[in-house]
Amino acid sequence: MPKFDVILTADRSMMSNYHRKEFLGFGTTGPIFVELPFGLSEKFHSFLFAPKLKVDKWGRPLEAPYGMRKIEAKLLDAGINAAVIDPDHVHKYIHEAKVLMLSHHDYFGLNPPSSTWGVIVGKEPMNALFFKRFMERLAPHIAKAKASNGLKVIVGGPAAWQWLYFPELVERWGIDTIFDGEGEKLVVELVKNALEGKPLPRYVYVGVSEAPDVSEISEIKYPSINGLVEIGRGCPRGCAFCSVTLRAMRWYPLEKIEKELRINAEAGVVDGILHSDEVPLYGSSGVEPRPDKLIELHKLAKRYYRKVGWSHSTFVAIYHGEKKMGKLFTKLSEIILDEHQDWWGAQIGLETGSIRLARRIMPGKAAPYKIEQWHEIVVEAAAIMHEIRLIPAITLIVGLPEEEPEDVLETIELVEKLRPYRSLIVPLFYVPMSHVRSDKTGWLDKLSLYPEHIDLLKAVARHSIFWARDIVNKYYFKGPQYFLLRRLVNFFISYVDKRIAELEDYVERYKAELRERRERERRGVLVFTQ
Repeated sequence: MPKFDVILTADRSMMSNYHRKEFLGFGTTGPIFVELPFGLSEKFHSFLFAPKLKVDKWGRPLEAPYGMRKIEAKLLDAGINAAVIDPDHVHKYIHEAKVLMLSHHDYFGLNPPSSTWGVIVGKEPMNALFFKRFMERLAPHIAKAKASNGLKVIVGGPAAWQWLYFPELVERWGIDTIFDGEGEKLVVELVKNALEGKPLPRYVYVGVSEAPDVSEISEIKYPSINGLVEIGRGCPRGCAFCSVTLRAMRWYPLEKIEKELRINAEAGVVDGILHSDEVPLYGSSGVEPRPDKLIELHKLAKRYYRKVGWSHSTFVAIYHGEKKMGKLFTKLSEIILDEHQDWWGAQIGLETGSIRLARRIMPGKAAPYKIEQWHEIVVEAAAIMHEIRLIPAITLIVGLPEEEPEDVLETIELVEKLRPYRSLIVPLFYVPMSHVRSDKTGWLDKLSLYPEHIDLLKAVARHSIFWARDIVNKYYFKGPQYFLLRRLVNFFISYVDKRIAELEDYVERYKAELRERRERERRGVLVFTQ
């Protein structure tokens, strides 16, 4: 068995290819819904949403999370003996390793949508449950390796900030350093210091000035889960609730992208996802797409992948590119859709239907148009996507700061306008990721809902359940090879639909309680002001 100085890993909710259906991975952000006898509920959810990856004889996954692959590549380029190891095999290596590196999108279930499900259902989401179990199993090995070999434990990834909520777990599990932000500029020096036994900082925050430029970002050396390949970083929209907008835009040249496409394709990962914070802006320097760059990018991707999807887009990019740039997205659909592919997907942020709030927190979301056109842009873009078979997973934020009932009603109005168009809508409770306190009290414990929020959640559920069946049966799990998964997912959808119907009386009682609470608060304010 080989020896690795640095091992990188994550729990099963991250280390899975989700049956090569990336959107299924969202299932790990929810709790264990389906109640089956004989302890089968967790097995059902694990099989459906987070199946195990294939590994080589050494326990290295044949695919791994993309961010982990990028850090692995940076360390390898620096001459450091590092490898990604499957969570079921970490214990074999940890006693000889010098550094254990952990990464996660949502360690403790605080991110949306995990926190949303947690509030609605009152149960811990799968990803947090799986991570805690993984760490409890690993904890004795970590303690032993620290005592015998001076092991250092570094945690990072998009959810690194969450460790600030749980200082007791930092101590319990022997975490040495929390690394928050893009890693390429600072991670090599940090790991080298760990390998040499030097003291490590407890917390590292990577600011804008320390973000790497394109030349400092290594290309992955081994395949990424579901063929995900980054095409650039950063966003120009400037939304107040999003930390991504702090990063400058950097686009990778096609040659750099092609190296990673080739790594995946040669390993047999021939369907993939183009990733950036807004894929349609590839190659641009502002908020308008570059048709030539986009067309060239997609022609390149289709040379390596049978099927191509996007990580993120915006409504306005679709609207503007199709309406003002000679049907740009129809042209892209003609490149993407062929005998191997009859649809593609992307995550798109609607965030709010309130023009008042949108003007305050996300005016750039409609650029180069005025935010007052937001409803028109969203609905027109949805119609365009329906026509070109781009299926969006639309996110909206519940409980934005200073949100009033009238704002929620505007969002419901916009959701209802989207009903004719194929899409899934995912509500996310507002999480102030840029301002985190180290205690566990804060936004989640003080979350205040209006009765109108309940109506919004019901409207979203009606929309998504209606379209989920169409998407699952006609697109996502089309074909005989997906017969079992199609049946299981349809069962899951029907189960959720049934449970929502069963909760109708409870929901109405809860709405009445919210109205009563709101009225008491209103009277209290009136009495105080008098």
